[in-house]
Amino acid sequence: MKHNQANLPPLAERVRPQNLKDFAGQDNLLSKNSLISTAIENGKLFSMILWGPPGSGKTTLAKIISKSCNYAYYELSAVSSGVKDLRKILAKGEEQTFLNKPALLFIDEIHRYSKSQQDSLLHGVEQGIVTLIGATTENPSFEIISPLLSRCRVLTLSGHSIEELNSILKHAIQTDDTIKYMDVKINSRAKELLLKSSGGDARKMLNTFELALSFLNDKSNTCTESHIQNALQNKMVLYDKDGDYRYDVISAFIKSIRGSDPDASIYWLAIMLEGGEKPEFIARRLIILASEDIGNAEPYAISLANAAFEAVHKIGMPEASYVLSQTTTYLASAPKSNASANAILTAREYVKKNGTGSVPLHLRNSVTNLMKDLDYGKNYKYPHSYPRGYVKENYFPKEITDNPQFYHPKELGREKFLKERLEYLKKLNKTDD
Repeated sequence: MKHNQANLPPLAERVRPQNLKDFAGQDNLLSKNSLISTAIENGKLFSMILWGPPGSGKTTLAKIISKSCNYAYYELSAVSSGVKDLRKILAKGEEQTFLNKPALLFIDEIHRYSKSQQDSLLHGVEQGIVTLIGATTENPSFEIISPLLSRCRVLTLSGHSIEELNSILKHAIQTDDTIKYMDVKINSRAKELLLKSSGGDARKMLNTFELALSFLNDKSNTCTESHIQNALQNKMVLYDKDGDYRYDVISAFIKSIRGSDPDASIYWLAIMLEGGEKPEFIARRLIILASEDIGNAEPYAISLANAAFEAVHKIGMPEASYVLSQTTTYLASAPKSNASANAILTAREYVKKNGTGSVPLHLRNSVTNLMKDLDYGKNYKYPHSYPRGYVKENYFPKEITDNPQFYHPKELGREKFLKERLEYLKKLNKTDD
């Protein structure tokens, strides 16, 4: 027998943890001596920005923090509120100050606020009228104005692990009244698919599970793999900027460009634009992709992507769609190489493992007489003084003797030329030995 769920809140809301003990994950933020635990223990909060992917627990954590301290609690969503709403909250916050009870303001999706809206909020945080907890999926360095950001601690949340998702699912099955009434079971294959398809997003997992339960019939109360597959395929294909589909579309967009399919790339771009996505959000990701996935195979790509961001910012929609379309099709059609991205990742790992060496004296600048006396810059070979604009030289610390190679250019686009040049220089080194 099915239970009537028509008037119930979503499952993710019904099983939202009410205290830190029931909160799954983010152990680095919630350990015994962490900033948050200490603040809750002392009953004195600080303004913070919770930055993390969808479904990582930002809103839940903010609600738990507010309940753990004796603060007057106010909540706004940056999607639906404006300066007028902020001013009302700040006025209430001032009243609470006179009552000797501090006010806590939680703003979900704070990156959606414009600069002027953030400016309006700044005064309240600066004067201590409210303690702010902002939640965002976007990099605060790009989306939050510097004066406001400087008055907040940025705390980074990560997506949930499979083990954490499994714990959250188990908690939902054991505690939700509706699921207990239906006596729901889930088999191992269905659970594995559900956990892996959630991408670390607890809300997405619970929403998918709840939809899967609607496919159960009166003969069986066991959720199977086919129920989960139906739920994944039957999600409403609407571009909800607060929902899972948005991030799935962005992922498909990037992967289509990386895969050199301009038509699929434009398809996903159209869905984002029709859904009201901020064009700057799209343009910023194109800059990242131009460097990470195209790199030196087409060095012009990053210049084009950066110019596109500037143009989109200046002209806005709907004309910005032409700029995004031009940039998207070019980047999708351009040769691809992640060699430069791999180079810095490999080099950073090398430095972490081996530490940092001292800078050789011949590579140091001798800007004072004392430095010259210490042989700074002595015997440095100036490449432009040689016929080919190149001379064999060691640019690594003397402690490094294994001559590591981090950059491995591919034979694609402009990078093919770079590879040939580097191979030519290696041959010159051998003839100079």
